[in-house]
Amino acid sequence: MSATATSTPPPAAPKVGGKPGRTRLTFPVVLLIIAGALLALSAVRAITGAQDITSSGQIRAALSMAVPIGLAGLGGLWAERAGVVNIGLEGMMILGTFFGAWAGWQTNPWIGVLAGVLGGMFGGLLHALATVTFGVDHIISGIAINILALGVTTYLAKLWFNTSEALAKGGSPKQSPPSDDIATVTVPGLADGLSWIEKKDLFFVSDVAGILGGLVTDVSLLTIVAVLLFVMTFVVLWKTAFGLRLRSCGENPIASESLGVNVYKYKYIAVIVSGGMAGLGGAFLSLVTSHIYNEGQTGGRGYIGLAAMIFGNWRPGGLAAGAGLFGFADALQLRNGGQSVHALLLLLVVILVGLAIWKFSRKSFLPAAISAGIAAGVLVWYLGTDTVPTEFVTATPYVVTLLVLSLSAQRLRMPKADGMRYRKGQGK
Repeated sequence: MSATATSTPPPAAPKVGGKPGRTRLTFPVVLLIIAGALLALSAVRAITGAQDITSSGQIRAALSMAVPIGLAGLGGLWAERAGVVNIGLEGMMILGTFFGAWAGWQTNPWIGVLAGVLGGMFGGLLHALATVTFGVDHIISGIAINILALGVTTYLAKLWFNTSEALAKGGSPKQSPPSDDIATVTVPGLADGLSWIEKKDLFFVSDVAGILGGLVTDVSLLTIVAVLLFVMTFVVLWKTAFGLRLRSCGENPIASESLGVNVYKYKYIAVIVSGGMAGLGGAFLSLVTSHIYNEGQTGGRGYIGLAAMIFGNWRPGGLAAGAGLFGFADALQLRNGGQSVHALLLLLVVILVGLAIWKFSRKSFLPAAISAGIAAGVLVWYLGTDTVPTEFVTATPYVVTLLVLSLSAQRLRMPKADGMRYRKGQGK
């Protein structure tokens, strides 16, 4: 054997666990992040006097706003894990709001929930038919679904909610008569105890009590259903053979087909379930949040749900966190928005300064400088004003959406075959 051969070093062992240097979000890390966020909110409340930021009322409103966003995002997760981009979530939510309110008024709210889900599933079926069977571009099909849903519901509202019976009960060409309430639950004893602690105005302790109190007081049964759907999605997609096959269709459908997976079937199932989830989110808006259907009721929440899914890196846990964040921002602009949003400018300064320090430590000098410059500008804005313009308050959920996506963009990994056209046998 030659000296050259004997001196050749053995090949390096492959690295396991993703990109080198990348911090994995383990459970202890997630707990530290949550604790840090709570401390920051407590400090902002104490400094600015904006008591509503962590109040139980704010958290209840945030939860109510987060559920439809989370359900829309959950719908997007099902579709995209199977390789189908679902821009049509907004339209499927619109179908859910309309048919949920119509059936809820005619019968009872739980029948309305079922009707909303079926309406969204119909939208999902159309999207699957266009993208999976006919190979239409996923974005074009989704936009078409949104336009079609808006047109159909506007037309049907003029027919069904403009009758003498509907008008007598509060309906109009753009609004349904109100439906009955879906029952809410409160954890006895715990809710009263947390409310008592919240009123003591103790730093951090009262803030935590307010947040927990909002999660156990007057919680809609449909909210509990939504939480169970998140758990069910994780179990089905990540802990079952069915979920493995479905996710394989979004990663490498050609390889899945070679192993005997019916890719078309799994894509159809995923997109129809996606529509049902979005339809349920729409039904929540019309049956829980407002008890009526209103034209334009979704307000872009389907798109925000898609953003929450991307922020969550196509995982249920991250999606839930993103939906909670966007729901919190949405609730702020509904409850004493000017003062609360102005107080959160200070929190934004802290986040941007932390981002600048982190970027500087990684030798990303230009992003660090940009973050520091924006932080200085926001600080000047905060110190020079007592409130923020109404227009900015209204735009808060969308500003938060853009900010969060820009900050999280570097750690995202979408399914490899997401949005790609697939034809049976194309790998042969």
